[in-house]
Amino acid sequence: MEQSSKRSGLLNGRFIFKKFSDGSLDKRTVICIYCQAEFQYHRSTSSLQYHLRAKHAFASSSCATDKPPTANESIQPQQSTLAEFQDCYKPMDQTKYTTLTNAIAKWIAMDCRPLNIVNDRGLRDVIQIASSNQLCTLPSEGTIASQIHDLYNNEKNTKLELLKNALAVALSGDHWTSLSNHSYLGVTAHLIDASWTLQSFALTVMHTEERDAESWAECFLDIAKEWNIQEKVTTVSTDSAYNMIAADSHVPFEHVTCIAHSLQRSITVALSDGGFENILEKCRKLVGHFKHSPINNTELGIQPAAKGQKQEPLVQDISTRWNSTLGMVQHLLCNKAAITATLALQKQKLSVPTGKDFEKLQKLETLLEPCRFVTELLGGELYVSCSVVLPAFCHIFSVMEVSDDDPEYVIQFKNTFTADLTKHKEGTNMRFLKIATALDPRFKHLKCLPKSERDEVWNMMSEVLKEQHSNAETTEPEPPKKKMNLPLVADDENECAPVCTALDRYRAEPVISMETCPLEWWSKHEGAYKCLAYVARKYLATPATAVPCERLFSLSGDIVNKKWAALSPVNVNKLVCLSDWLNKK
Repeated sequence: MEQSSKRSGLLNGRFIFKKFSDGSLDKRTVICIYCQAEFQYHRSTSSLQYHLRAKHAFASSSCATDKPPTANESIQPQQSTLAEFQDCYKPMDQTKYTTLTNAIAKWIAMDCRPLNIVNDRGLRDVIQIASSNQLCTLPSEGTIASQIHDLYNNEKNTKLELLKNALAVALSGDHWTSLSNHSYLGVTAHLIDASWTLQSFALTVMHTEERDAESWAECFLDIAKEWNIQEKVTTVSTDSAYNMIAADSHVPFEHVTCIAHSLQRSITVALSDGGFENILEKCRKLVGHFKHSPINNTELGIQPAAKGQKQEPLVQDISTRWNSTLGMVQHLLCNKAAITATLALQKQKLSVPTGKDFEKLQKLETLLEPCRFVTELLGGELYVSCSVVLPAFCHIFSVMEVSDDDPEYVIQFKNTFTADLTKHKEGTNMRFLKIATALDPRFKHLKCLPKSERDEVWNMMSEVLKEQHSNAETTEPEPPKKKMNLPLVADDENECAPVCTALDRYRAEPVISMETCPLEWWSKHEGAYKCLAYVARKYLATPATAVPCERLFSLSGDIVNKKWAALSPVNVNKLVCLSDWLNKK
């Protein structure tokens, strides 16, 4: 077609070619039909469109819809009325300004933006365009900081009310050091509310000076006192650091170690002692060869592109990042053909993996994949995870059983992993985990335990219920005498029936499917098992890992960055907690 019909008739007739004196057209000069301005035309209409947008906005909008110009357009250009002009330049209404201030403060707190972003000219221009008010100014940093403090106090009151109504609260804590070399203790609360929904949110990010066991214990007690939950805290979940374990003897709460940390430590030990260290070092050099050189990475992508396949990016493992070794192995296996072909064409001194090396990596992938599944399963904070620990242990140990056709290096890996994980398992709070498993309707058959240990678990359950029943009788006020003559309802959960009857009825209940939420089951059966329901709230709310605090510190790293390295500990606590609360809300 002839230059797209001369650029669609020079923007639908908004421009025409200039005529020579003899009547012929000058194909290099065009004239605007509105202001008669002349422009040089070189087969591009960009400058013509810019002229319409700048001088004739009424024409550029209709031009975008491919409408021909009307007579009114060419004769009477549309102009803003006096009222419209005044609206664009009058001060913003106070109500709108307050709403804008609240929205900006919430945005900065939720998305971890620096306070000085309100000084950006670009943000001011965006707000002026959105509000159609050229006099709109952004609130100052001090105003936003004050609004963030008010927002924190309002959200904290909401959390205090939630904790006030909770029957039991579990805590998880971990340690973190900021860019400014300040030590912080992050604590997260976990509870099951009245509607049997698992709630998990940050309590505090406390600045600490000492890191010994007694100081940690004192910090946990101070946090419980600040939030008025001293009598409701049941457990504290931390990693396996010695100071955290030693702090357990200084607090009146049960301690649960992070199972995911223990699992990853066992993987690290097994990798170093299981005969995979040499091949993994070779893989790290191979990944670095492509990731650190754009040219090498481009050459690697040529092979899949020639076959119409999508290139899978290589991943470098990091010692502190869980499951990163598995990710590196999986991506190397996906790019096996492309890597082999690319290295054959390059002049390099890398040790190219052989067929046996890739076979060894496939064995390693098979060994690590169940560990990744269990780690991610135990790392959740919005579903029950404590009752899954023992079934997860059972699954891992069954996967790591040695078979006759296993190579020697696989047998060595399995034996080392099993021995190390067994040692970590013995150091966990097995009594608490067993009761939590029995209170989960999915696993109450206790098949994850040997038959000789199952009756012992139900005996422990009976002791917990009797203790709970006796505590309830001592704290419950004596009813008025005139009500003693009323007929009593024959209910196993009332004081006239033994607690063991309720436990027997619970054991007789059918096991639910793995896809069913245990909290949904308890919400429907709470009326039939009141004493058991209280104990279930206590045990099922406890997380299996300290991963929620790890996520909290990932959020802290976004806030205490190089631009915010001088933030005071009080502001760090408010910003981290507020961001966690608002995002979950």
